[in-house]
Amino acid sequence: MNDLSERLYPSSGRTYWGVDLGGTKIEGVILSAPSPNAVLTRRRIDTESHYGYDHIVSQIVRLINLLKTETGLQPERIGFCTPGTIDPATNTMKNSNMTCINGQPFRDDLSKALGVPVALTNDANCFALSEATMGIVQDVVPDYRTVFGVILGTGVGGGIVFRGLDGQAIVQAGRQGIGGEWGHNSLEENGYACYCGKRGCNEQVISGPALQRYYLEQSGENRNLKEILERYHQRIDPVANATVERLLTYFGRAVSTIVNMLDPDAIILGGGVGNVDLLYTEGVERARKYVFNDNRLETLFLKPKLGDSAGVFGAALL
Repeated sequence: MNDLSERLYPSSGRTYWGVDLGGTKIEGVILSAPSPNAVLTRRRIDTESHYGYDHIVSQIVRLINLLKTETGLQPERIGFCTPGTIDPATNTMKNSNMTCINGQPFRDDLSKALGVPVALTNDANCFALSEATMGIVQDVVPDYRTVFGVILGTGVGGGIVFRGLDGQAIVQAGRQGIGGEWGHNSLEENGYACYCGKRGCNEQVISGPALQRYYLEQSGENRNLKEILERYHQRIDPVANATVERLLTYFGRAVSTIVNMLDPDAIILGGGVGNVDLLYTEGVERARKYVFNDNRLETLFLKPKLGDSAGVFGAALL
């Protein structure tokens, strides 16, 4: 061990290693405990995905070697937060917008390249896991039974976390590896075609790009979501009003399916669209109409605490 590892972490201790794989950056972290205050080190490097699958694997190896060199520590296992998920039937990746990893035995290749066991799940699952274990859920409802983490951003996704009998958080990836994939439920029957092959998915209605597309079609003007929201609050733009109303109405319908199916203690809203304050007031009111509970909605809707660290922290917790 070098001086840094001796100072930060005793030789008898355990460390938690996580990697968040993104389209442009790969981030690695080492934690000395399952806490956001226990970061020993974290590093980011470019993904360089345009060079292909083998290069992504080699970049991950490079990142882990940098973390080893910096701390003098060695991982026993490493968790990965990825776009897409493992198909249990084929042990290969699927549903990733980083298409070069689809169809590849990514988990096995990483384990072989790194020489340690690897755990892997998608970014929404990591988001839900980290917020349930060391984030906002611990502040508000630490005795939770079920938590659903929503990603509302460029895409729409979700992750389910259950609390086990021993108190440990359990990610529910499901038999087919698609547990929580709420973004691809059909919301608008004759809506826009989605890359998944269906039409009118949640992602094609209430994601950031979908809302901006709707505004452009109705107004002929290109505006980002922040501008649309500003114009909505200023009451100067009927198309902005219609766009926000569309978000609130369809959010209410979409999120009610989560409540009716899982009845979670809390739903955490992540991603850029998840920052829209109206979702926590008007959006929840819209959802109330569709929940099968005598017009009552007791589910807690929470803003995340960990920000863009949620993915890498969740990976470390795997």
